[in-house]
Amino acid sequence: MSDNTNETLEHEHLAHLAALKATYDTILAAHGFDGALFYSGHPQRHFADDQHASFATYGHFMHWVPLAGLDHSWLLVRPGQAPRLQLHAPADFWHLGIELPDAAWVETFDITRVATPTPPRLPAGRFAVLGDVDAETVRALGAELNPPALTQALDEARVRKSDYEIACLREANRRAGLGHRAAREAFFDGGAELDIQLAYLGASRQRESDLPYQSIVGVNRHAAVLHYQHYDLSPATSHHSLLIDAGHRYRGYSADITRTWAGGDASDAFAGLIEGVTSIQHDLIETMAPGVDYPALHARMHQGLGALLGELGIIRCSATAAVQQGITRAFCPHGLGHLLGLQVHDVAGRQASDGTALPPPAEHPALRLTRTLETGMVVTMEPGCYVIPMLLNPLRDAPAGSDIDWAAVEALAPHGGVRIEDNVLVTGKGAENLTPII
Repeated sequence: MSDNTNETLEHEHLAHLAALKATYDTILAAHGFDGALFYSGHPQRHFADDQHASFATYGHFMHWVPLAGLDHSWLLVRPGQAPRLQLHAPADFWHLGIELPDAAWVETFDITRVATPTPPRLPAGRFAVLGDVDAETVRALGAELNPPALTQALDEARVRKSDYEIACLREANRRAGLGHRAAREAFFDGGAELDIQLAYLGASRQRESDLPYQSIVGVNRHAAVLHYQHYDLSPATSHHSLLIDAGHRYRGYSADITRTWAGGDASDAFAGLIEGVTSIQHDLIETMAPGVDYPALHARMHQGLGALLGELGIIRCSATAAVQQGITRAFCPHGLGHLLGLQVHDVAGRQASDGTALPPPAEHPALRLTRTLETGMVVTMEPGCYVIPMLLNPLRDAPAGSDIDWAAVEALAPHGGVRIEDNVLVTGKGAENLTPII
């Protein structure tokens, strides 16, 4: 990033913190609290071992402190006072100690370095403790652990993103885009899934443990495993497809991008499927605007998918019939998308602004976002279409089975499936795609 861009980001960050402080002052007062103490969290050890599992810093902590991976630290927020950061910084020759950046935001905090992870003593008053903290510690502090109403209000405060947060999400997308381009080239060069992942990490300049989620790198049939979790070490003998779902984390904010590519052995039908799913996604993004019901977009995705399956000769019925019979759900069982921010699947996606639960439709239980779109939300848009035998085979003997060309399905099976995912900001007039062209 250029010096001017960095300077703008620092100003935006200071404005973000000022607005956050005002918001917290209002929320804490409304819920009768004198302050809130946030725990960053800490990594857990593997059983009977001295090695730790991967760790993600608590989201509400990172909303204030842009240090992903910071552990054993505490943040005290009180109305009318500077936020107080207790930084865990023990004398340790095994590990490199934490170094705070030379950034303007640091000067807005009251920062204390301590050698132990013990929480700070709280002054008199009513306080909440938020995060993964044991009940005994909270009782000793005389505080309340994760009060539901307060937690809901703080979750809601993260739904609409500040200019600073949008800039971070845009930069995360830019860096992830570099990785996706390198991954695509590694696939076309005949690389194995592990080679593709290593190319992604190298070009996006991040280590595996810093990823916001484990990359999904599915070649051929593996593209039909929605959260495929392995990396083949040897190149595939055929070259039908690559589906890569991989992100980046910048100052705690996550990019979440998926692309699907047709290999040299791909059929024309599969190339048409990629083009069609991409077209469905573009149509949905153009439809986004404040006041649009996200579940309605999900339903529109299924109608588009039904029409596409008909155009490709995979089904013989109308799009409406394909949806009604559950055919499109068998080809795409996941939700259209979710809120995005400090967490990949960000908080408050299934509740109204007042905390009222908004469960997903019974026929679409995997939908993670059930709200009406608002200016400042950042959401993923990720329509897909897959050949998943576990879901499709039950239709063979059902009435809907006669509307499916099973030979066409079998021809698509070696390709796995398609998902196209971008990260989109809801603006006052419509939407802005934060994901670069890849």
